[in-house]
Amino acid sequence: MDTKVWIVDNLKDLSLSYPQIAQAAAKLRENEVVAFPTETVYGLGANARSDLAVGKIYEAKGRPSDNPLIVHIATKEQLHEIAADVPDYVEKLIDVLWPGPITFVLPKKPGLSDRVTAGLDTVAVRMPDHPLALALIEEANLPIAAPSANLSGKPSPTRAAHVFDDLNGRISGIMDGGATGVGVESTVLDCTQRIPVILRPGGVTQEQLESLIGKVEMDQALIEEGHTPKSPGMKYTHYAPIAPLTIVEGSLSFFQKTIDAARREGKKVGVLAAKENADSYHADAVLVCGSRENMQTVAAGLYGVLREFDAAGVDCIYSESFSNEGVGQAVMNRLLKAAGHRIVKE
Repeated sequence: MDTKVWIVDNLKDLSLSYPQIAQAAAKLRENEVVAFPTETVYGLGANARSDLAVGKIYEAKGRPSDNPLIVHIATKEQLHEIAADVPDYVEKLIDVLWPGPITFVLPKKPGLSDRVTAGLDTVAVRMPDHPLALALIEEANLPIAAPSANLSGKPSPTRAAHVFDDLNGRISGIMDGGATGVGVESTVLDCTQRIPVILRPGGVTQEQLESLIGKVEMDQALIEEGHTPKSPGMKYTHYAPIAPLTIVEGSLSFFQKTIDAARREGKKVGVLAAKENADSYHADAVLVCGSRENMQTVAAGLYGVLREFDAAGVDCIYSESFSNEGVGQAVMNRLLKAAGHRIVKE
């Protein structure tokens, strides 16, 4: 199929009439699949009430069928249309954090496609903090199921060009609203019990949540290997570039020795580094994802850099390790998934 690209400029003034938004929303109502930007990454959207539409998401991505999808909404009223029970602490978080990069897992009401929830009795729902995403959902007047708009397993897309590279010819259209901001996906919070549990770290940190509602637990599988993750999608490899990625923990000299050993084997080596250390490495490609002084920049740059390594044609990639504090927790979660938990230590 032909994949249409709609470029939407001047997003600050959505009082203007955008025929691109109307055209994309019409495709969604016709049960077609459309990619669109959110504040985290680009999403691959389809009518969450249609088995046919949701099936096209799984087909386009090559996504495992037991991996549920997040439903995106534009109003609080839509939340109560699809969620059966919303605890008081969720209402408090919504008042402060929505729209924003947090997803709530809640008991579901009838009406959604079972393919959205992978047959579970819960639904994951969020309200994205992006004017184009909200305008599209409102125009379509539908709850929109939307995982990241990439081939399953590849780094998530933070630009429309990334979506085009992966999915051209597989989906009906792409709404190009420029680069996303947060760069890593939303935090997923299981709210089906008294104490909520983070199933996936993301753009909202555990510290932020606890400052608002008190104790928030972390899924044990995120802390220790060997535990089965509560979120079905977290058991799969994600975010991986073509070349194998390994996280290196140790001194700069140990890191360089690791690079040198691979180059002696004739390998073309890529290094993923923060700007503070980038000049210290001698490799075939040293790419900077951001600054350790502002981990938000690392989160925003991570996926784009992983895709740049594909273009550089490296044989292996060595990545610095980052702090697990704040948004660094999400960064390290994504790096470990991309590396298949390969770590070398001094």
